Amino acid sequence: MGLEFLARLQFGLTISFHYIFPPLTIGLSLILVYAQGAYLKTKDPVYRQMVRFWVRIFGLVFALGVATGIVMEFQFGTNWATYSRFVGDVFGSALAAEGIFAFFLESGFLAILLFGWDKVSPRFYFISTVLVAFGTHFSAVWIVVANSWQQTPAGHRVVEFGGSMRAEIVDIWQVVFNPSFFDRITHVFMGAWQAGAFFVLSVSAFYLIKKRHIELARKSIKIALVIAVFASVMQLITGHHSGNTIARTQPAKLAAFEGHFPASAPAGAYLFGWVDEEKEKTTGLEIPGLLSFLVHWNADEPVTGLKAFSPADRPPVNIVFQSYHLMVVAGMILILISLVSAFYWWRDKLFTTKWLLTVLVFSVLLPQIANQLGWFSAEVGRQPWIVYGLLRTGEALSVSVGSGQVITSLVLFVLIYLLLFVLFIYLLDEKIRHGPDEEVPKMTGPRA
Repeated sequence: MGLEFLARLQFGLTISFHYIFPPLTIGLSLILVYAQGAYLKTKDPVYRQMVRFWVRIFGLVFALGVATGIVMEFQFGTNWATYSRFVGDVFGSALAAEGIFAFFLESGFLAILLFGWDKVSPRFYFISTVLVAFGTHFSAVWIVVANSWQQTPAGHRVVEFGGSMRAEIVDIWQVVFNPSFFDRITHVFMGAWQAGAFFVLSVSAFYLIKKRHIELARKSIKIALVIAVFASVMQLITGHHSGNTIARTQPAKLAAFEGHFPASAPAGAYLFGWVDEEKEKTTGLEIPGLLSFLVHWNADEPVTGLKAFSPADRPPVNIVFQSYHLMVVAGMILILISLVSAFYWWRDKLFTTKWLLTVLVFSVLLPQIANQLGWFSAEVGRQPWIVYGLLRTGEALSVSVGSGQVITSLVLFVLIYLLLFVLFIYLLDEKIRHGPDEEVPKMTGPRA
């Protein structure tokens, strides 16, 4: 195994494990805002109980997100030193903004949510939930800015510095609002809202099946289902817009999504299939002209295909094809589950339909699967570029790190992350099985 493959594998594993947690905190933060706002308005003690319970879950998820996120930044300097020198000016600005403007805001007010229950007024506690939610979303903004710049670089110039090339910011607003930023951040937000909403739906459905904490479960489902329906439908819309942007800015990636090889020809969309990269042929169930229609609103309009690029400039097509289509399947199932659940809620049958509650219990896995597959499609589809059109992945490695060192650290990472994951599942299971406190102390802080 080559150094490039090992370094990519290590970073892929660490970021995949890390990305389990931020979407959950983003989605759960909306639940907390709604529940605390409902308590302020109604004084219903069930909402107070709900906030107390979900805050504890949020705190656990947040802790794992922080612990796993720090590791990724260190890998920039160990395995990817050339890349770090090239993007340091751009990435340093985005990551510094994330830490100063978002992370400290989120973590600071999270301390109030976790430890200030009986020390601040209900109104100030609500303000704290809003600021935590804002912080989680704002943190995602800066991470997506950095990643989107890799996909569609803008607002920079490439200069020689210390004997190597580097990108320098010339227009910070072009860096932030690069061509793919809006599509990607809305897509990320919808995926995160799905993750949080379906997590709450899963736990609440479990309680209803077990006939425990009935009122809390029913109210939690009502809140989460509204978010789930909205986010699932909007995920389809934001995905479509993102595809149109990719058609303009990264045509090789879009062609890989659908295994489209002709250099310029109308393109269909596959429901499923297999790509033979040697024969440059895709076999499967295809809807003719659909990709052309989605991109151009004309089924006969040509779409740039993989043969327009040299083999050295193409991504690994079949991997991208399969991950993209599995992501779409997961997204469509989430839309179906959320709409069916909403229909049963409207018919006043949701809370007593055991088969649907069982589906909701296991649906928690689907947003995670879809989010992971979405990142695989985006990142592998960008290859062979680590910064699209500017720096190839094979040229971005550290020159002083060998394969043996990467293998050793990779094995250690896997062992540590397995331990962390087992610990996380154990603690999460303990909190869910324990459930909310039956008697939650009143919020007795000073009036705000």
